[in-house]
Amino acid sequence: MTTTEVLLPDSPDAAAEAFGDGDGVTVIGGGTIVMPLVTFGHIRPTKAVLLANAGLRGISLDGETVTIGAMTPAADLSELDAPLGPCASNIGDSEIRRQATVGGNLCAAAPPEHPTGDLQGALVAMGATVRSTGAGGQRTEPITEFLADRDNRLVLDVSYEQPSAGAFEFLDRPHSHHPAPLAVSGTRMSDGSIRLAATGAGPTAIRLSSAEARTADPAAAGAAALDDAQLIDDAVSSAWYRERILPVLVRRVLERLG
Repeated sequence: MTTTEVLLPDSPDAAAEAFGDGDGVTVIGGGTIVMPLVTFGHIRPTKAVLLANAGLRGISLDGETVTIGAMTPAADLSELDAPLGPCASNIGDSEIRRQATVGGNLCAAAPPEHPTGDLQGALVAMGATVRSTGAGGQRTEPITEFLADRDNRLVLDVSYEQPSAGAFEFLDRPHSHHPAPLAVSGTRMSDGSIRLAATGAGPTAIRLSSAEARTADPAAAGAAALDDAQLIDDAVSSAWYRERILPVLVRRVLERLG
């Protein structure tokens, strides 16, 4: 049997020290993703860092900047403005939302059977930055850069400037408790620019840059979004169906922002 070293840091600094460079470390936040993997023997932790008491939970506002701790559960985000609030409210069911954390959602690796990381798209659309620690110490970077290089990183918090307007649309599956097969988030920033992002259209959330270039024509923007997507078949939807729904969701988001 494998012996697991269990660490329970009581502060953000202690969490960073316990995590170190992340090599061989299993992080347990809300446990909605990790614990089923442990239960079914897909991973066998040798060093586990439990973050429940690490002081990484909470939402703060400084002027127009919102900062969300990594251990903040999705349920605590539900009253925030679109697209983040509606996105969080759509995650799983009430039990999952009370347990699933922001940090775990950002670090979730998509399994082949379905997409994960619902919150990623909303945060990409909001131009969020992620503060994390690991090899080389702390760093703060745009969320798109973090998602591209997140191995062996421990999320501490995520921050964003409140947009002027936001919208969220998703492919609804009644009675499902898994991530949305496809979702689109959009924001109108304080300078008037529009940002669009999607989940379920790639291995992580992706920014729909081609669609952003055509926002004056929502239908054209919807068609252009397919140039940014990496659509696949999985257990919850087919690439064929996603190809037809993505333009519709983009159009709806832009019409709501308009």
